[in-house]
Amino acid sequence: MELQIIWFALVALLLAVYAMLDGFDIGCGILLPFAKSPENRQRMLGAIGPFWDGNEVWLLTGGGAIFAAFPNVYATVFSGFYLALMLLLAAMIFRAISVEFRSKLISSSWRAFWDGAFFVSSLLMALLFGVAIGNIIRGIPINSSMEFAGTFVGLLNPYSIMIGVLAVAMFATHGATYLVTRSTGELNYFAVAWVNKAWAVYLTIFIVVFSVTLFAEPHLFHNFKTWKYLWLSPMLVVLS
Repeated sequence: MELQIIWFALVALLLAVYAMLDGFDIGCGILLPFAKSPENRQRMLGAIGPFWDGNEVWLLTGGGAIFAAFPNVYATVFSGFYLALMLLLAAMIFRAISVEFRSKLISSSWRAFWDGAFFVSSLLMALLFGVAIGNIIRGIPINSSMEFAGTFVGLLNPYSIMIGVLAVAMFATHGATYLVTRSTGELNYFAVAWVNKAWAVYLTIFIVVFSVTLFAEPHLFHNFKTWKYLWLSPMLVVLS
């Protein structure tokens, strides 16, 4: 039991580190179309350029840790979420292609296309991550053989979509905050303006999601009732 808890904490840490390290460039991708000038869009991609392509390693390591420590979970989740994971993989590939290809031709339409691809891929990644987490929180249907017993459409339930929207707001806030620290001039003003918008939206959605979870999924709070000090965790999230 102790080893399972250690592995559970390790997997959670790996996925949390991935969200922190890859979250800022996903957020920058979500905000990219709102930067009006091509120069600012180029500077946004330049701000994430030295870092973004190494952050997926944490996600791969997290998946490998799940395979090693919880093979039944790995088999059930990866088979049940197969179509969603293929969409996620396609989004990750197009994000990489967009960054590499947009500067291959000096053409406004060429760059606009790849900027759009980078935005759609980033938005899709954030949404899919949120939908996946929402379904894991809510619970997925499995049979006695530990095989997924639902459908792809069933994964797109209102609760998981709400978590997906929360993830989009969270990553957008993360990306805007990152740009504040990595930019000057007009782009810095743009980032500050978006921080002021995004954090308020994120906090509002977070409170709504927390309230819905409290009433719709009360079993999730069993540990909070048993160990009162766990309430410090959501309180710290709100305060941060």
